[in-house]
Amino acid sequence: MERDAAEARGPRGPGAGAPEGSDKMEAEGGKSEVLVAVVTEPQFTQRCREYLEKHQLLDRRHRVKQLPDGSMALPVLGETLSEQHLQALRQREAPESTCRLAQILNPVPSKKAQSCSPAQKLHGELRRLVEGQGHTWSVELEKDLPHSWQRHGDLVLLNEDSFKAAHWKTLEPGLWKTVASALGGQRLAKRGRVSPGGTRAPKVILLLGAHGWVEHVDNGIRYTFDVTQSMFSFGNITEKLRVASMACAGQVLVDLYAGIGYFTLPFLIHAKAAFVHACEWDPHAAAALRKNLELNGVGDRCRIHLGDNRKLKLWSIADRVNLGLIPSSEEGWPIACQVLRQDTGGILHIHHNVESFPGKELQLPSSSEAGPKEQRAARNSGRQTAAKIAKLEWRRWAEAVAVRIGALLLQLHGKPWETRILHIQQVKSYAPHVDHVVLDLDCRPLSCSAGEGAGKAERSCGQGSKV
Repeated sequence: MERDAAEARGPRGPGAGAPEGSDKMEAEGGKSEVLVAVVTEPQFTQRCREYLEKHQLLDRRHRVKQLPDGSMALPVLGETLSEQHLQALRQREAPESTCRLAQILNPVPSKKAQSCSPAQKLHGELRRLVEGQGHTWSVELEKDLPHSWQRHGDLVLLNEDSFKAAHWKTLEPGLWKTVASALGGQRLAKRGRVSPGGTRAPKVILLLGAHGWVEHVDNGIRYTFDVTQSMFSFGNITEKLRVASMACAGQVLVDLYAGIGYFTLPFLIHAKAAFVHACEWDPHAAAALRKNLELNGVGDRCRIHLGDNRKLKLWSIADRVNLGLIPSSEEGWPIACQVLRQDTGGILHIHHNVESFPGKELQLPSSSEAGPKEQRAARNSGRQTAAKIAKLEWRRWAEAVAVRIGALLLQLHGKPWETRILHIQQVKSYAPHVDHVVLDLDCRPLSCSAGEGAGKAERSCGQGSKV
């Protein structure tokens, strides 16, 4: 038997495909790839190539290989080639040739394969896997391939809208090894929709690997978490950067929805908050948060409060409160008012999803906070741009929140407070005509001396243009 090729006994003989149960075989102490190829004389190579291309049988991922005896090996898709195609090659396409099937050891990838994208590589590998099992590659399977995924170290996290066809089940467990390898990973998981409960736990199934713990570095901060139990939002990076730029030295902060530390850690590490009370009712997220505090060396400046934050036993302690929950953090507003310092007040960072649908009747801001420009634009233009509509809706929502928070503070403390909009920051577009925004709301008791705390707060928060 030759080192580079082994002649097959027949169209489905043991030499025509990969060794049983695997497409790999041991060679010289290591694992080497084995492919099936049509072997012919050099003068018939072009005719055979054209035939195989015409019938979509040529494996374009690997180069045609010259064997030691001078014959040429054309790699084909699947584990073998039907007798019908072999007869067509011998009798019609290259009647003087001796076309036969052989195994090719260590095939050389084509230039195209070497430069193809992960998506293209995945497509090719899966098509080969399906056809190698004797099945037909279909449009349904092609449409069922993932169009996007997340990388967390060696773990690839697939979106929920992939691999839904029943046929994939017949290819497990080898299917998941092929997918992970094509996408450059060693572990594989697939996510579903985030559960509607308060914990926002992801529905993630681990498809390949022993565990789902991963590590991600974001703006110099190390985050570790179990993807099957906790979620990581890449879309909040702009807000995490903004938080990191705030001046919080000497301040105490309460993070009412801490998760694995998305905002707790930037407040501690970059904004230099003196201490953070981190509230989280999901034990898996709290466990990850504890690890992340230790990983980043700030565990001594944070206390984790596990459980329902509405039962939090803190009072008049915070210079700032972060309410990072969407679509709405409204259930946390009363406790946020409770933990704000009663003597000097502080700042609330309130997250919310604000709707701004085209054609929706605009309710103009009544407060003087809305500049004359916005007022004139809303009155004079019969047709508002999406951006103008969105910004007016953000302002309208923010003013309503300011009034509500003022009422809560009055009810809680028995004396009036001033609430002032410092800034409205867009984090991301959450859905069509729905924006995730953050309101920086300055809250001060009227007994507080004029300007005390407010000037410092505005310098800390007013990093972007006002709405």
